Amino acid sequence: MYSPSIFDSHFHAFSPQEPQRAPIGVFDSGVGGLTVLRQLYQQLPNESIIYVGDTARLPYGIRSQTEILQFVREILHWMHQQRVKMAIMACNTSSALALDIVRQEFDFPILGVILPGAKAAVQQGQRIGVIATPATAQSNAYRQAILEIKSNVQVWQVSCPEFVPLIEQNRIHDPYTTQIAKTYLEPLLHQEIDTLVYGCTHYPHLSPVLRSLLPTQVKLIDPAVYVVAACSQELDILGIKNTHPPMPTRFAVSGCPQQFTQSGFQWLGYTPMVEQVCFADAVVS
Repeated sequence: MYSPSIFDSHFHAFSPQEPQRAPIGVFDSGVGGLTVLRQLYQQLPNESIIYVGDTARLPYGIRSQTEILQFVREILHWMHQQRVKMAIMACNTSSALALDIVRQEFDFPILGVILPGAKAAVQQGQRIGVIATPATAQSNAYRQAILEIKSNVQVWQVSCPEFVPLIEQNRIHDPYTTQIAKTYLEPLLHQEIDTLVYGCTHYPHLSPVLRSLLPTQVKLIDPAVYVVAACSQELDILGIKNTHPPMPTRFAVSGCPQQFTQSGFQWLGYTPMVEQVCFADAVVS
């Protein structure tokens, strides 16, 4: 059962009359969404943020739509209790399988990463490769989004089931990871792609490996950059962009806090304070 933490007094310090000071919720299955968090720090440095990692149930990319929808609803219910003003699905699998449904169920804006990534891809190239989790690839969400924006481009998708576990295990520089990456990229290189979309927020962590295997002219698209730009625009439209100093980022995970702390330090450059939360407890049955 979730119990109040030291963070709650900070994050509940704003009043309902000051919605701009409410935090933005960001969630992913694990450390992948930290790529979105880093973009928030760069593009929206005044925003307070709650980061959720559903580490007890990762990877999401091999799960069914029913499971993903249940997990997303539980996390968003918990975020609603924390009074977030907006949520970002820093998870391509959730964006592909649950975004349209939960947008109808919650009264705060929810942004996904697929449409911003697709828009950026068609601005960069004509022969577009997408690397993604099995669930995202099977959903065809990127292909559909890209072709709806620009129908005369070509799109190839590759399912990469081993990437997320390798990243979560901090095995990015293992020779095995390079070998697996070569295997995944081979069909895309055969098609002579000019653009590669990271179809999972974990994958930018693999940039050094992927860049070393790709021709220099292939452009890399990180949807994290573009979803945060979309978030900034949405905050402006709604008039709720924060102009005050931000609260410290709050980190909540469903699995082991210590493991996330170690991974978080590598990607963030500081040691995050991490609490463990059971998100299912937020849903009243």
